[in-house]
Amino acid sequence: MAVAVIDGHEIAYEIYGEGNTGGTWICTPGGRFTKEDPGFPLLAEALAEGGRQVILWDRPNCGASEVRFDGDESESEIQADALAGLVKHLGVGPVMMQGGSGGARVTLLAGLRHPEICKGMSINWITGTSYGLMGLANVYCFPSYEAAFLHGMEAVANHDTWAEVIAKNPKNRDIILSQDRDTFLETMNRWAQVYCESPTSLIPGALNADIATFDKPVIVWNSGKADIHHPRKLTEAVAELLPNAILEQAPWPDEEWMERMSENMEQGNGLFRRWYLMAPRLMEFEDSIS
Repeated sequence: MAVAVIDGHEIAYEIYGEGNTGGTWICTPGGRFTKEDPGFPLLAEALAEGGRQVILWDRPNCGASEVRFDGDESESEIQADALAGLVKHLGVGPVMMQGGSGGARVTLLAGLRHPEICKGMSINWITGTSYGLMGLANVYCFPSYEAAFLHGMEAVANHDTWAEVIAKNPKNRDIILSQDRDTFLETMNRWAQVYCESPTSLIPGALNADIATFDKPVIVWNSGKADIHHPRKLTEAVAELLPNAILEQAPWPDEEWMERMSENMEQGNGLFRRWYLMAPRLMEFEDSIS
C-alpha cells in the first residue's frame, strides 16, 4: 500500500499493472468500503491483465485514508476532489474512471469538477429515490450525529461507523476526537441534507444542468429492475442527461445487487465481487476513445 498526501490529508492507494497496452484507470467502490473489499481487486486484476494500469484507492473516511470533516461541501464532493488530487499527484491523467454506487457519485462529481483529469468514464449502481438517498443519510450521517449530540466526540470515535478506519489508520481516532462537537453536528446535518431527493439534482452534489454539459464518453450500466437502492428509472434518466453516454446492460443477472447484499450480510464475501465481468467491455470502450 502507498500513501499520498492530498490537500494535507493522507490518501491510501494501490497500483496494479504497468499500462503497457492501455491507459490508466482509477476505480472507486461504493459505501464506505475499502479498496481491499472482497472481490473488488478482481476488477483491477482483470484490467491489469489486459495491459492497463489501475489505481484502487481509499476515499477520505474509508479504509486507511484519513477522515475529513473540514470545509463547507458534502462528503461526496470532498471525496471527488481527493480523487482528482490523487490523479494529479501521480501525474497519470487524463484517466479512465470507473465507479459504482457511492463510487459512481464520486466519480461523476470528480469528472464534473475536474474535467481535465477524465478521458472517459463508467458508472453503475447509481443511488436514488427518497428511499435510497435517505438511507445514505441514515448510514453515513445520522449515527454519528446522534452519538455526538447525546454523548460527545468520544462516543463518535467509539461508534462502529468509524471502527474500520481507526483500525486501518489509528490516527483517525485522534482526528475524530479533535473535532469541535457543534461544528461536527453542523457538518453531519449538511452532509445529510445533500441526500434529499431533488428533481433538479439527480446526483447529490450535482445539478442536472451541469451533468448535461459533461461531454466525456460515459458508459452507464443499467440497474436491475429488482434493485431497490439503485433504481433503473434513475439510471436511465442520468444516461439521458449525459450528452455522450452509452446505456448498457450490466454483465450480471437482474437480481445482482439484492443477491450480493443478502450474501454479503450473511457471509461477508463482498458486494463488488462480480465487477470484474465489466473488464472486457471497459477495455473495448477505452480503446474506442483512444
